[in-house]
Amino acid sequence: MSLDDFSGKVAVITGAGSGFGREFARLGAELGMSLVLADVQTDALQAISSELEAGGTRVLSRVLDVADAIQVDALAAATEAELGDVHLLFNNAGVGTAGLIWENSLADWQWTLGVNLWGVIHGMRAFVPRMLAAAKASPAYQGHVVNTASMAGLLNPPASGVYNVSKNAVVALSETLHHDLGLVTEQVHCSVLCPFFVPTGISASQRNRPLEFDNAAPLTRSQRVAQAMLDKAVSSGKVSAVDVARMTFNAVREGQFYIASHPRALDGVRQRAEDIVALRNPSDPFAARPELRESLVEALRE
Repeated sequence: MSLDDFSGKVAVITGAGSGFGREFARLGAELGMSLVLADVQTDALQAISSELEAGGTRVLSRVLDVADAIQVDALAAATEAELGDVHLLFNNAGVGTAGLIWENSLADWQWTLGVNLWGVIHGMRAFVPRMLAAAKASPAYQGHVVNTASMAGLLNPPASGVYNVSKNAVVALSETLHHDLGLVTEQVHCSVLCPFFVPTGISASQRNRPLEFDNAAPLTRSQRVAQAMLDKAVSSGKVSAVDVARMTFNAVREGQFYIASHPRALDGVRQRAEDIVALRNPSDPFAARPELRESLVEALRE
């Protein structure tokens, strides 16, 4: 059985201050859930918490960095103490980096993997055992985990290597979690969300970059070019974060594992799979829009 009745249930959402997280929170509140909201950006977290509390939703909010295991463990303990069992967990916090992969600094790797991958690992490790315990204690309990990856977790476009690595890892983690859960329970399930270009705060995630992961050197040419392309692609997206939140909750209801915001982008996933099976070199991701490759080559070559 899947989690199909959200009223009176508890949802935990990381990255709740903006983008998908904020819309997960709004929809969860609309459906009658109690919410645990976490974000590293204090003002954004306070804004959504106040908004939903004003509407009568029970909210527990915490400013935290998902890359810190101790903070995530503390969130799980506080949630259990104040709200009881968690039914829906969104490991959603994420950041973006861009540029040619050999130009990314150690700080780029540490920050991006810390949030995008370790944040999911910490959330899974802290909450899933509690969800399994709740399932064991009650045959009526149903739980679900949603890990936010990206279409970059199924494809590997150029000039976004660190991000690609982090999101491919989240897909692998989620697929394994799906199989592992199936060995021990019928009451807890998971999904992996793979959005494409959606207007969120991901392209401006540098605003929350910790000082210890700042780069001393200025941005390289490839990083400037790739960031500009990302800004344009994200801001021009036609599918909204509201749309993604709705399709995600529907997927939870239906027990659907893969969630793709842009089904047409799956053509590229199919091409990649066919390349792997045929042992071909990776296909050009810009084959359908060669002008993008030409502009990128022109911008990056001396």
